[in-house]
Amino acid sequence: MSKNKNNQPIWQNRIKKSSKSMYEKLGSSLAIDKRLYDEDIEASSAHVEMLFKQKIINFKIKNKIIWGLKKIKNEIIKKKFPFDEKLEDIHMNIEKRLFDFIGEDAGYIHTARSRNDQVITDFKIWMKKATNQIVKNLDSTINLILNNANKNIQTIMPGFTHLKNAQPISFAHYLLAYVEMFSRDKKRFLNNIENLNENPLGVAALTGTSFNIDRLYTTKKLKFKKPTKNSVDTVSDRDFVLDFLFSCSTCAIHISRIAEEFIIWNSDAFRFISLNDKIVTGSSIMPQKKNPDPLEYLRGKTGIVFGNLFSMLTILKGLPLSYFKDLQDDKELVFKSFDQLKSSLIILNDVIKNFIVNKKRMYQLAEVGYLTATDLADFMVRELKYPFRKAYTQTAKIINYAEKKQKKLSDLKIEEINLIEPKLKKDVLKVFDLKHSINSKTSYGGTSFENIKKMIKSYKKKYD
Repeated sequence: MSKNKNNQPIWQNRIKKSSKSMYEKLGSSLAIDKRLYDEDIEASSAHVEMLFKQKIINFKIKNKIIWGLKKIKNEIIKKKFPFDEKLEDIHMNIEKRLFDFIGEDAGYIHTARSRNDQVITDFKIWMKKATNQIVKNLDSTINLILNNANKNIQTIMPGFTHLKNAQPISFAHYLLAYVEMFSRDKKRFLNNIENLNENPLGVAALTGTSFNIDRLYTTKKLKFKKPTKNSVDTVSDRDFVLDFLFSCSTCAIHISRIAEEFIIWNSDAFRFISLNDKIVTGSSIMPQKKNPDPLEYLRGKTGIVFGNLFSMLTILKGLPLSYFKDLQDDKELVFKSFDQLKSSLIILNDVIKNFIVNKKRMYQLAEVGYLTATDLADFMVRELKYPFRKAYTQTAKIINYAEKKQKKLSDLKIEEINLIEPKLKKDVLKVFDLKHSINSKTSYGGTSFENIKKMIKSYKKKYD
């Protein structure tokens, strides 16, 4: 609830009865939005500079306000600022403190603006900074994965479909799949900046202002690219919030997927990787346990980020134009998602630095499940000129035979294979080699070692 220098509601002369304390508490957002103090002071300073430039206020008043705002910022930084929860939000707290420092001249600060455009301006400035922080963290994630991929180009593992062994694959190629995912996440966040770069300041409550303001000046001063075009849309718009929350949610999905993968691979059944003692916890009853708790944290916290997106979608559904108090909750949702995603990326990066690859075990499991079956079928298509479906059928018969004899495909002799497909020669045996299988996948985007080397080189060039 907005109050003046005497700590009374601004609208007291119009509304005679004071609100009950529970309504004041309900409407208060100070605990949430106090982290916008720097952006509020930055935007207010630009606004005041513009008012002076346009001769709406004089030089003396402009300087007094700028001085007061700097003094307030210094107080907040030094944790000496007297926050008052009764003043509803950070914006009114700063305005009230400005009255304390410079007196009635503080009232000029709100000329030609409303809290509606003030708040959304502050919020957009903050979100641009937050977006760049997330992008920086994603760059670290991508580089760490690339470093691991570079060390494991020739590390052979089973590739899965339906969590069943499917075809042999390089572990590096598997890791590069996540490089692609996180690269798209980075692109999504960077794309969001376009909408964040439209300056709301100057549209006032919803109709603009009769004062001769210069929105292009504040746009340049606050490092926006252009002013918003429609005053009603400006104070009503929260598309940029949805964009941010969706980007956070998609990135959280990718974090959760790699976390789940590492949990599975770290299990006693797989033993593909082991985790450094720095990133595991123990059991309260079982002395032998080393649990992947940080990974489970990453997987579980995804739900919070999703929930924030759905909450914002629900708030906006059916909301008329223009501004309503419903929109006050947008900042809490964004702050929570940002904090969660940032901490998740930091933890993920720590995990990527501290896991060990069990190459022997990966290769061992790649030999289980007839992973080179497709290579055999492809060989028959190329060498025997069979239609793929015929080659598929013959391959299935050979696998059935190997399974019955409890043999790997690589253990079969050519004489055994000829019992089913007489046209095959001894040179077919090479297709059962896992390394040969991987290196045969030379199509663009395939798992051959040479392909991977080229991809890592191109990624390094992009992200170094």
